[in-house]
Amino acid sequence: MRIPASNLAAALALAVAACSDGQEAANGAPEVSVATLDDLPTPLPYPYADEIDPAATNAAIDAAFAQAQESGKRVILDLGGNWCGWCRGLAGVMKLPEVAPFIEDNFELVYVNVSSTSGQTDQNLQVLERFGTEAVTGYPWLIVVEPGGTVLHSSYEVTDENHETPQAMVNWLAQWAAPAT
Repeated sequence: MRIPASNLAAALALAVAACSDGQEAANGAPEVSVATLDDLPTPLPYPYADEIDPAATNAAIDAAFAQAQESGKRVILDLGGNWCGWCRGLAGVMKLPEVAPFIEDNFELVYVNVSSTSGQTDQNLQVLERFGTEAVTGYPWLIVVEPGGTVLHSSYEVTDENHETPQAMVNWLAQWAAPAT
């Protein structure tokens, strides 16, 4: 039996689509070169400071806001802990060569260690209070803030069930990039 070429092309297109993660760059995000977190370069980063010093953390946040006031960029406070695979995965995505310039061009990023062990928010609690975050219910928890201090968003959505691929994470971040002035 002979299969018409048009049917073969359609079947091939469906097979390729089934193998991809189905994500395309959106919101001005760069196209990410890896389909899954397993495809990230290893070892994954340990983005959070191990030594907890609330004064140093506050100073890093203040410095990010000073830079944001000058640049007009929004500030992302990335709350998590180095034990967290999703936190390290997101940090790995943000360090990809095609993503890092986008992050640098659009955000002042501060990693804040708020968790010493799985499921606990027990460090740098002054940051949660400062930005009106009553509870962290998942990691990484991102707080997106205008340069003037207005909190735009506070959640773990960047790695929720709708954002588990590197492209989906970057698309989520891109929606919070400050509009061009």
